[in-house]
Amino acid sequence: MSLPKSEIIKIAVVGPESTGKSTMSAFLANHYRTVWVPEFARGYCEKLTEPPTWDDEVNMFYGQLALEAEFLPQANKLLICDTTFLTVKIWSDYTFGRSPQEVLDELLVHRYHFYLLLDIDLPWEEDPLRDFPHMREHFMEVWHKELKELGASYMVISGTGKNRYANAVAAIDAFLK
Repeated sequence: MSLPKSEIIKIAVVGPESTGKSTMSAFLANHYRTVWVPEFARGYCEKLTEPPTWDDEVNMFYGQLALEAEFLPQANKLLICDTTFLTVKIWSDYTFGRSPQEVLDELLVHRYHFYLLLDIDLPWEEDPLRDFPHMREHFMEVWHKELKELGASYMVISGTGKNRYANAVAAIDAFLK
């Protein structure tokens, strides 16, 4: 028997580029025998031939919300989210100097129960969709600031290999207790 949507606990896996969010999300979904919501922006940006525009950022916001709604009924107690639309705010603020109003409005009502902020202690991996290897510390600070402003419950996850995964599981298990 599945839980009502309102009783599903949403865990957000967030952080700067190249911190292992997708790999961590897949691992956690397998560990907790549930599903994970992929990052909508990755697939969206792979199809772009130019840098994302303001309209693209808005489309990625709505796309991430739609994916989450699609996966929520399949969740088994936990829904693991590989990033959230908060990323749209962070990138829009950096790129355009402001955020779409619909993103700001939704941040106030669309909450996640717990965030895992993945640390920048992993080596940078080149990827055509990654842009800022030299700004990892900056974006880590931005993530801290944004999560604090939301009053979010979060834990920084550090370490490499199996230790990183064990630290994430320990953080979620502690949160669930």
